[in-house]
Amino acid sequence: MGLIVRAVALLLLLTPLAGVAQEKKKYKILYISQSKGFKHGSVDRKKDAPLAPSEISVTEIGKESGLFDVECTQDASILTPEKLKDLDAVMFYTTGALPISKENFAAFEEWLKAGHAMIGTHSATDTFGEFKPYWSLINGTFNDHPWGSGETVTMTVQDPTHVCVKPFPAEFQIKDEIYQYKNYDPKAYHVPVCWVREFGKGRLFYTNLGHNEGTWTNPMFKEHLLTGIRWALKLEEGPADPNPEIQYGEQAKAFAWVMGTEMKKNADELAAKAEKAAKADAAWGEKLYWDIDKARRWDKKKDPDGSLLKAEQERIIGEIEKK
Repeated sequence: MGLIVRAVALLLLLTPLAGVAQEKKKYKILYISQSKGFKHGSVDRKKDAPLAPSEISVTEIGKESGLFDVECTQDASILTPEKLKDLDAVMFYTTGALPISKENFAAFEEWLKAGHAMIGTHSATDTFGEFKPYWSLINGTFNDHPWGSGETVTMTVQDPTHVCVKPFPAEFQIKDEIYQYKNYDPKAYHVPVCWVREFGKGRLFYTNLGHNEGTWTNPMFKEHLLTGIRWALKLEEGPADPNPEIQYGEQAKAFAWVMGTEMKKNADELAAKAEKAAKADAAWGEKLYWDIDKARRWDKKKDPDGSLLKAEQERIIGEIEKK
């Protein structure tokens, strides 16, 4: 099941403009919102309602755009080779180990590689956490959410030329839950919120947004989701080439600013230097990434007073200051 993979992280706590293709048919999307782990309110069919808030929203987007019909299901076992024959895209807002057999998932991979679309929202990255074929596609696995659903977070657009974030300004705020990831590649701790990838002739669009029910009625988010679906269906163009040098720069900038502030240095100047150096020298930026990653995952049990971690943080800042 070797897939040709290209990926670009679009958001740095986010990621927008491309040509428009003429639609020649109405597309068919299967929206799976089964919860085999935590159940989000956005996928909860409350009091046996026929559809959950996110299902209502996706159905509305399809009707209002005239682009697609959506079939909503909370039973992932229907994703079979026979079912795939009638679909243009499969969308996931799921958790846990879904009832999709390895054989059926392999068929899904081949279907995607043949030129179809995969769309993931929010906890699609909190799905099949122990099943590598899945997280190799989605490109990340939930690893905590430091920014909870009650917090307002500031998003910064990383790639202002990509269609998938066309609805967003260069910087904006939204109240939603933001994940950090493991199994994410290219490596970057600056917390991507949206990314796109290519697999053979197929495409994946993922957005972390959508925890809160209110997000699904937000016009800006709905347009973001629609442009992502359009990109995945090849109705819009936009690159999917990896951009690790940008991510290394953002990782370096964030670490330098935080540590510079704690060390009472000129944090803004230090952050600017770190970002510039990491982008200019990808090898140095990658090494710095791993050093920062190690520091972030420090084993505090082996360093109860934090002295070793402090020394390592100071060493990393010293490396930045030398550039």
